[in-house]
Amino acid sequence: MLPEKFLERMQETLGEEYGAFLEALGQERYQALRLNPLKLGADGRSAADVPGASAHLTRVPWAEDGYYYEADDRPGKHPYHAAGLYYIQEPSAMAPAELLEVQPGQRVLDLCAAPGGKSTQMAAKLRGQGLLVCNEIHPARAKVLSENIERMGVCNACVTNEAPERLADFFPEYFDRILVDAPCSGEGMFRKNDAACEEWSPENVALCAQRQDGILDCAAKMLRPGGRLVYSTCTFSPEEDEGSVERFLERHEDFSLFPVDTGKFGPEDPLPGGEKRKPGPEAEGGQAFHGSRGRLPGTLRLWPHRVKGEGHFAAALQKAGDLPEGCLRQAPNGTVRGLSEKERKELSDFERFCQETLSGGISSEPSSLGRAVGMEGEAVYIRFGDNLYLVSADMPALRGLKVLRPGLQVGELKKNRFEPSHALALALRPEHAMHIWNMASEDERLQYYLRGGTFPAESEKGWYLICVDGFGIGWGKLAGGMMKNHYPKGLRRNE
Repeated sequence: MLPEKFLERMQETLGEEYGAFLEALGQERYQALRLNPLKLGADGRSAADVPGASAHLTRVPWAEDGYYYEADDRPGKHPYHAAGLYYIQEPSAMAPAELLEVQPGQRVLDLCAAPGGKSTQMAAKLRGQGLLVCNEIHPARAKVLSENIERMGVCNACVTNEAPERLADFFPEYFDRILVDAPCSGEGMFRKNDAACEEWSPENVALCAQRQDGILDCAAKMLRPGGRLVYSTCTFSPEEDEGSVERFLERHEDFSLFPVDTGKFGPEDPLPGGEKRKPGPEAEGGQAFHGSRGRLPGTLRLWPHRVKGEGHFAAALQKAGDLPEGCLRQAPNGTVRGLSEKERKELSDFERFCQETLSGGISSEPSSLGRAVGMEGEAVYIRFGDNLYLVSADMPALRGLKVLRPGLQVGELKKNRFEPSHALALALRPEHAMHIWNMASEDERLQYYLRGGTFPAESEKGWYLICVDGFGIGWGKLAGGMMKNHYPKGLRRNE
C-alpha cells in the first residue's frame, strides 16, 4: 500500500498524469545491466564488445554500455556475472554517472557509493587512468562495495568507510568530479522495494533533506575550482530534489547549475515550472523548506510512466574558477609511499610467482604489473600486513582514514610462498597469463569449479588463470594431474 500523504502530494504534483503514474507503479519494473569495457578476454576484446549472457539485450538510451534484459534471462546466475563481464543495475540509476562526464586521468569521488553500480560505471570511463575514491559510511555496505569493485576488475580505486566530514578534511579542493548519490526517502524505488514504501514518512523526508544539505557541503569543499558535482536521488520529493539544489546554491555562490541535456531521456518533465515555494509553514518533522514547486530548469527528473526505469532526480553543478596551468594538487598528507629497499627484498616469493606465472614481457616491477591489469602510468606497491597492493604512484596517503581497499590487492605473502588474490585474477588480462585453462560457460567442470571443486587436468604444473569463454574468473593450481581450486570460499555457489 502506498502512503496516503505521498499519494496526495503526487496527485497535486502530476495533475492529469497522476493516473498514468499510478498505473506504472503497478507494472513490472524494468531490469538492466552494464557491460564492462575494463574486462578483456583472451582475444583482446572487451566484455562490452562481445555478446552478453542474454540473447535479449536492448539498449538503455542514456547509458554507455547499458542494456535492458528480460526477467527470464537471470544474468545474475550466469558465470559471466561472477567474472565481472557486467554489472546488474537499475536503468534510471545509470543516468547520474553519465551526467558527470568523467574523463580518463581525472580524480573522481563517489561519496555515497554502495553498492557500487555508479562507482564501477565511472571506473569504466577512467579506463585505468587517474584515481577513483569510493566511500560508504556504513561498514556492511562498504564491504559489499569493495566486493563489487573487485568483481569488475577495477585497478585504480580505493574504498573508504568514512563520514563525509572526515573525507572533507583529507581532500580539500582535490577532486575533478564528485558524485553525491544521496541517501533519500526512496520514493522512486516504491515499485522495486517494498521496504522503502514501509519506511516512508513526511518526517523521514525532512530528515533526509537535512542530511543531504550536510553531505553536499562536504562535497563542495572537496571539489576543485572548475570541477563538476552531480547530485542525485531516487525520490520524487521536491524538498530532497530541487529544494536541496536551491538551498545548496544559496549557501555556495561559487557554484552554478550545469544544464542537463534531457533529449536522450524522452519527453520533457511533466512538472510545471514556476513559482518557488515561499519559506513559511514548517514541514512535518520540524524543518522549514523552500524549493521549487515544479521543475528546476537544467535538472533532470525521470518518471516511471515516461521512461523504462524507476524514479530518479539529478542535477549537475559547476564550481567557478579553474586551476592555474601546471598546478599539481596534493592531499595534505602527500602521496603514498612505496615499499622501501628492505621491504622489496622481502618479495622474493612474489617475484618468483611473477616469473613463473606472467608472460608478454610483464615483470614484478609495479608499473609493469600495472600494464597487465590495465593501470596506466607509474605505480607502486604498498603492504597492509601480509597483503600486497598495487596503487598509482600519485595516490594520496590515506593515514588516519578507514580504508577497506587501498588499491588492487595483488596477493598475500605467506611463509615461503606467495598466494595471488582473486582480485588479481579478475583484473589480469589473459594475454599476460602464462597458463590459461579456458572452459565454455556451459561446461559442467566450470560449474563444479564455481562450487569449489577440483577437476582432472593434464598440462604443465603451476598457477593457471581459469577462464570462462576467454575471460578470467579465478585461479587454479595444477599439480599431479589435478586442478586445485582457489576460488574464494565466500563466493562459491551452493547449488
